[in-house]
Amino acid sequence: MKPFIYDYTLDELKDWMKEAGEPAFRADQLFDWLYVKRVRSFEDMTNLPKALRAKLDEAFAFVALSEITRLTSKDGTVKYLFGLHDNHAIETVVMRHNYGISICVTTQVGCRIGCTFCASTLGGLKRNLTAGEIVAQVVTAQQMLDETVERIASIVIMGSGEPFENYDATMKFLRIVTHAKGLNIGQRHITVSTSGIVPNIYRFADENTQINLAISIHAPNDALRSKLMPVNRRYPFDEVMEAIRYYIAKTGRRVTFEYALIGGVNDRPEHAEELADVLNGMLCHVNLIPVNYVPERKYVRTPREDIFAFHRILQSRGINATIRREQGHDIAAACGQLRAKHMESMR
Repeated sequence: MKPFIYDYTLDELKDWMKEAGEPAFRADQLFDWLYVKRVRSFEDMTNLPKALRAKLDEAFAFVALSEITRLTSKDGTVKYLFGLHDNHAIETVVMRHNYGISICVTTQVGCRIGCTFCASTLGGLKRNLTAGEIVAQVVTAQQMLDETVERIASIVIMGSGEPFENYDATMKFLRIVTHAKGLNIGQRHITVSTSGIVPNIYRFADENTQINLAISIHAPNDALRSKLMPVNRRYPFDEVMEAIRYYIAKTGRRVTFEYALIGGVNDRPEHAEELADVLNGMLCHVNLIPVNYVPERKYVRTPREDIFAFHRILQSRGINATIRREQGHDIAAACGQLRAKHMESMR
């Protein structure tokens, strides 16, 4: 199988041009066609010589994704189910906010982290995506937005899978989408979320980027977190928090803790108090997320008044916290839900 053209950074394309006997500036032209003009074939790259277009067509596959399903919410959220070359499927979500359009991308087919409240883990992990398959989600969505002269302003790497288990591809994706000659999405407008893969939190801290880091925490202590997130048995709560402290000290950047509120499980006032104790003095923000109902799971959503009570306790203890605004609730926009339905229909 030919490699995807989106798998290549600009520097790698320059190396390829050199090996192909072409001048380096052709790589800049190619990059511009891919990410600024966003054409769908090498034949459309009209300022490249025909012989070079033929070489590119022979060496690379151009499109990594095919649209299987598109669902549009009343609030403007659009969820795509994309098919891959090997008949697997992934989800990508485009969301409209008052500050612009964001896209939530997927980094793996499925997930092996095993969070007990999440649909992404149903069926386990199938494989990692390449950097190009992650890039293609952004490019494909942007091509659709081009029809209405809209632009993706920010990226959240919070779709199915664990980005830090596909670390190298995720970092390469970030280098491609932030390049000034390409999509040019600002690093501060990108957030990568991890469930706490400790070694790669340290690696990410040392990358010297301005990209935001979010941690899925979902519990204020080791015992409860292990019940909700089996990954905690491999990377215990205290080790995750130690890595986060290193990240904050190294980068000076605020960390977001994502906390899914589950009715009667982790949403009691004592949980809020304990979480405030753990986070006391840290440069952080807590994003409270009312858990999405997943038919295959037994968890229920925290009552509205209890969500606000949890939030008030954190705020009263000096912990910056917000309640996530729900988007796409009417189209199963939470991670893994649409793919799970697709998998069931295929069976």
